[in-house]
Amino acid sequence: MADSERLSAPGCWAACTNFSRTRKGILLLAEIIFCLVILICFSASTPGYSSLSVVEMILATIFFVIYMCDVHTKIQIINWPWSDFFRTLIAAILYLITSIVVLVERGNASKIIAGVKAAGAALKRERGLRIQGPSLPLFLPESV
Repeated sequence: MADSERLSAPGCWAACTNFSRTRKGILLLAEIIFCLVILICFSASTPGYSSLSVVEMILATIFFVIYMCDVHTKIQIINWPWSDFFRTLIAAILYLITSIVVLVERGNASKIIAGVKAAGAALKRERGLRIQGPSLPLFLPESV
């Protein structure tokens, strides 16, 4: 019994780490890192805004694990691309609003850095929506 578990473990690990090398996996990892940096900056300056970063980091981690372990292929009831799209859209809007509020309030350097990072995360999410989101007529690239 222990030998069969040991033999299946490397295959399972390889299957789980293959997702982190895809474009979507890299975007989700970057999103988690951005949320962590924003959380550190907000916690140092204004703890009231840090809950947004905590919630978004948890949701991004949940979606990363869901995609990494191929749960999205096993649970067909939920439309995973649309739920991920709406999650990132709502997060981008909330980060943009929060960063504008933080930048309008004059504060110390960590508060300004947190506002700039939140705005950068919102813009990154917008670009990620265009790359990874479901195909919508709104996000078609402009022809040059």
